[in-house]
Amino acid sequence: MSKLAAVKTPLYLKLARSLEAQMSRGILRPGDRLPSVRAYSRQEGVSISTVLEAYIWLENRGAIESRPKSGFFVRVPFAKSIPEPRFLTPAPKPAALSARSIVIEVMRCANRPGSVPLGSALPDPRLMPNRKLNQIMRRIIRQNPMHSAVYNFPPGIEALRRQVARRALGYGCSLAPSEILITSGAMEALNLAMRAVAKPGDLVAVESPTYFSVLDAIQALGLRAIEIPTHPSEGMSLELLENAIRKHRVKACLTMTNGHNPLGYVLSDDYKRDLAELTGKHDVALIEDNLYGDLSYGPRLPKLAKAFDRKGNVLSCASISKVLSPGFRLGWIHAGRYQAELERLKFISTVAAGSLPQLVAAEYLESGGFDRYLARLRIAFAEQVRMVSQAVAKYFPEGTRITRPGAGYLLWVEMPKKVDSLKLFRMALEANIGIVPGPIFSTTGRFGNCIRLSCGYKWSDTIDRALVTLGRACEEIERGGIG
Repeated sequence: MSKLAAVKTPLYLKLARSLEAQMSRGILRPGDRLPSVRAYSRQEGVSISTVLEAYIWLENRGAIESRPKSGFFVRVPFAKSIPEPRFLTPAPKPAALSARSIVIEVMRCANRPGSVPLGSALPDPRLMPNRKLNQIMRRIIRQNPMHSAVYNFPPGIEALRRQVARRALGYGCSLAPSEILITSGAMEALNLAMRAVAKPGDLVAVESPTYFSVLDAIQALGLRAIEIPTHPSEGMSLELLENAIRKHRVKACLTMTNGHNPLGYVLSDDYKRDLAELTGKHDVALIEDNLYGDLSYGPRLPKLAKAFDRKGNVLSCASISKVLSPGFRLGWIHAGRYQAELERLKFISTVAAGSLPQLVAAEYLESGGFDRYLARLRIAFAEQVRMVSQAVAKYFPEGTRITRPGAGYLLWVEMPKKVDSLKLFRMALEANIGIVPGPIFSTTGRFGNCIRLSCGYKWSDTIDRALVTLGRACEEIERGGIG
């Protein structure tokens, strides 16, 4: 493993940690008002935006709160009111997937008309640049009516691959457009990656918990999953991963290092370097799902494990589904030494990705407005996560724990042991509220007292009332009022 490297701390984070230190020493106490953004920027000689980033970072951690027309105030430390979920450490061993019928039920209910969307891992459509995308689409149709008259065979339309390669620089990856394969969404990229590096019967190491569709894809491909215990903010145990690799001949490892689904964490550069080195040393393919990387709350894009790849064994997958347009079904993969095999598999699977969505996405990414749009989106999601987190802390039973996401809009909630999340899921359905029960995020049905909540939609009284309903249902289940 590599030694800890010296990493330059962003200015906003230095300010935030300085304020945290004052809070921990009692210089700033709960209820105290912080200096105004403008006053603190003058005091520290930094920009207003830097101070605002520091305050947002502290607010998302639950250290401070904003009050309309009053400013920012120190609050009771969030960790004291509701801690993070526990880190469970069973010995990793291969496991057959438990019954997955509940997954189908969850998916059918995700987009049920009129339901409160706390289950669907999609952003609020009102936050997306639909008007701009439609303008680009109309222009392309008018100027190039033959846009979809031919197949754009793998690796895909070059204009889009150029834009993806340009954005990869922000993740610490220097890639040529020819090294990028366009896919029909990130799920196709993940499926192709697993097919390229493993064969039926092989073992794939996954985080625990992990995104449930990944587990179903592993099963559908005839592969076997081995869960690696995962800390709610520090990622899967590299020690236990290495033990599993040595003991079970793991063929591939599938990970989400930025904006994990469902835990929401963004891992450190040192962790990503160590992970890339560990898998490279044992010749284990590392499949990296960067679906939520663009939604990191930090002032810049976080690095990928791919940035530390020295052997070409990291396959990094991503998509625009969570930030631009889910219906475009556009994703991509940086496949390293597996590029040729990925292109072959893409061709025999779906021939090519849709031409019009590729052209529209390429033009929008090139237009220059994408980064400004993302900045607004990150602020919106950080605020929505904060609101839902505070509501859960207020309405759910004593003993509830929640994660502290560093990206995206997903919240993992661990409730008291007596609260059965499958019972809660069905009670929520009766109240027309969507949630996702914890057992489907595991091969063995673990996390029976956990749920995933989506904070992708704008905060409203409807969402607040839904969380009140969920909290009361938890208490009813805990008391034994539901058979």
